[in-house]
Amino acid sequence: MQAKTLIVVGMHRSGTSLITNWLNHCGLQVGECLLGDNHGNIEGHFEDLEFLRMHEEILVSNNLPSSGLIEDKEINISIYQQEKIKTIIRIKNKLYKQWGWKEPRTCLFLNTYRELLPNSKYLIIVRDYQSVINSLLKRDFFEVEKKYMSRVFFQRLMWSSFKRNWKKGKFYRNNAEHYLKVWIAYNENILDMLKELPDEDYIVINYSLLEKSDEQIFSFLTKAWGFALRYFSFNEVYKENLMSAPIDLNPFIKDQDLLSKAKSVETDFKKYIVAF
Repeated sequence: MQAKTLIVVGMHRSGTSLITNWLNHCGLQVGECLLGDNHGNIEGHFEDLEFLRMHEEILVSNNLPSSGLIEDKEINISIYQQEKIKTIIRIKNKLYKQWGWKEPRTCLFLNTYRELLPNSKYLIIVRDYQSVINSLLKRDFFEVEKKYMSRVFFQRLMWSSFKRNWKKGKFYRNNAEHYLKVWIAYNENILDMLKELPDEDYIVINYSLLEKSDEQIFSFLTKAWGFALRYFSFNEVYKENLMSAPIDLNPFIKDQDLLSKAKSVETDFKKYIVAF
């Protein structure tokens, strides 16, 4: 028998960690072992390591990067891997009356989870492509900068004074288009699922909605979906200064059709996003 299950779905850097942090404070079981903090998420990722490692294993076995930052690719899940996922789910259903998880790569396996957890509810988080791409670029460029800043004083000075801006511009030009394709692929997967799901099984929000409407979202989760939670103010976990602002991607994207496609995806989401 399936326990009451909430799947938090959203592209990398869309605010899913923030919202899962809030759900954790509200008392939802979101994983026994969670991925901790790093430069990209100093408050913690709140990703269930069992699902994370399972998704990474599947991606690597398909000769794809474990990051999951992939464009539209076909992913095969072996029978062995399917059974491992079933085991994770079976144990959680046995241990908990209600549980959930967040792991961005889940977006790549939505059909699998719909089949294995047919009675789940979906809390879907969307964020504009410009903010997401900026956040990805900012996070990954930090790793480039960290390498230079670990060198001797003169090299650090050269980096800060002369090289940094040039390297940053080059890094953004080399990676922005790829990240935009990833954003499109992830969100098109979500849209495809929304077309198939009954209306009562999902809610689509932007993370910023919770800043003013957390009580309404909490009420929906508890009254409409019946999750046994205790109210915790979203503003206790929300730190606006940690969220990346959107940037103008035009200087970094050669294929203007990609920008048009991304805007079309955002338009398609508008009919699903709730407003309180």
